[in-house]
Amino acid sequence: MAETIALLDYETERGKPMPSFNHSVIQSNLIMGLTPFRKKFRITSELNLELANWPSVPDLSIYPKRPLDLNNDTIAMSEPPLCVVEIISPSQSLNELVSKARNYFKHGVQSCWIVLPPLGNIYVFTAPNVYQIFKSDETLHDPILDLSISLKEVFE
Repeated sequence: MAETIALLDYETERGKPMPSFNHSVIQSNLIMGLTPFRKKFRITSELNLELANWPSVPDLSIYPKRPLDLNNDTIAMSEPPLCVVEIISPSQSLNELVSKARNYFKHGVQSCWIVLPPLGNIYVFTAPNVYQIFKSDETLHDPILDLSISLKEVFE
């Protein structure tokens, strides 16, 4: 019973399903793959966004690099990130994440990645209906962020 309550609290608080093992590993691998770009970007995990009264918690958010102010923290960012990454969970539908991507674009996000672990694919959206599909044996290139990462290590 306690597990069910925790799941519901997690989903309610974040507005998304609880991540699975594969979801968690891929999220960690993406952070590691993005590490070489830390001088240019701030890569955040599970950051609360409040974009014009639309709350969301993407798996990853990528912002331009700025100093970290340890004395003044922010609970929910109102500034849209340059990019968000959403990893599909077993209980989510692709339609749900595509709809969410469209909302991100409406709220100023410039790039949105949708990760499909069962297929080993990442869809890189640069506009609501404009995307490229990158497979697990390819190098993902995001033209908005001007970065490339090998997906071999992301999906291992």
